[in-house]
Amino acid sequence: MTAVLDAAGGASAPAEVFEAAVAADERIEPRDWMPDAYRATLVRQMAQHAHSEIIGMQPEANWITRAPSLRRKAILMAKVQDEAGHGLYLYSAAETLGTSREELLDKLHAGRQRYSSIFNYPTLTWADVGAIGWLVDGAAITNQVPLCRCSYGPYARAMVRICKEESFHQRQGYELLLALSRGTEAQHAMAQDAVDRWWWPSLMMFGPPDSESSHSDQSMAWKIKRHSNDELRQRFVDICVPQAESLGLTLPDPDLRWNEQRGHYDFGPIDWDEFREVLRGNGPCNEERISQRRRAHEEGAWVREAAAAYAAKHREADA
Repeated sequence: MTAVLDAAGGASAPAEVFEAAVAADERIEPRDWMPDAYRATLVRQMAQHAHSEIIGMQPEANWITRAPSLRRKAILMAKVQDEAGHGLYLYSAAETLGTSREELLDKLHAGRQRYSSIFNYPTLTWADVGAIGWLVDGAAITNQVPLCRCSYGPYARAMVRICKEESFHQRQGYELLLALSRGTEAQHAMAQDAVDRWWWPSLMMFGPPDSESSHSDQSMAWKIKRHSNDELRQRFVDICVPQAESLGLTLPDPDLRWNEQRGHYDFGPIDWDEFREVLRGNGPCNEERISQRRRAHEEGAWVREAAAAYAAKHREADA
């Protein structure tokens, strides 16, 4: 962030420098002055994003031991590893704002920070792995590519690699569904069933409608976000309709149709009551997901302690 001079040639107040940098599309870096609310918004968003990555490992990891071939198993293992890496990038970016990974994880485990509602749905069949790749990762890409231009530098830079890998995951999911759709009648039916179950939760991933979003306007003013929830949701629908046609699958929305006047697809109403219930912890797998996360954290305590002891030993040796 470059310095801004006032009319007399002196340095402007920090708030003015910050606002000028955001307006000029410059990056805010960790040592730059920033409003407390800007810092808090970033911590909240990056923490939720990081939590979503590590919680999101669970639904698909459930199928690693049951993958139908060695190739599919290797692909799925690589994807789950990628998600763990994404979580680490994002926790590291959040730590540049003065918080700690331990603090963020404690808040997750205590239910004081959220993760994406989409990961509270079960993966019932192998086709769900494909639907998650195509729809869930596709929604993530739609939402996250603009974050590569986020005003906060560490977040924007972390998103560049994450989006490249998420794009690969989306293609893998699409390819898996295509193979099932062109397979036997039972395989096609399994693919269609998975899409039926994951379509609406995927639309909810973009967050509540703009009229009910409490953070979007300020986040967009600070250029943390570049587009509103509804804009991103519409973009996602417009992308998915022709892809579904190529897959030979039907999106479960009788109101879905092209609107020539708008130049976009119209789609039916989203069940926001379901969305709010899942956020309250009443989704199909909320309790299972967070319980497994707490258990994994507790069982991994010895690894963290050993790593800390090893690092301390080497610091003493170098002193």
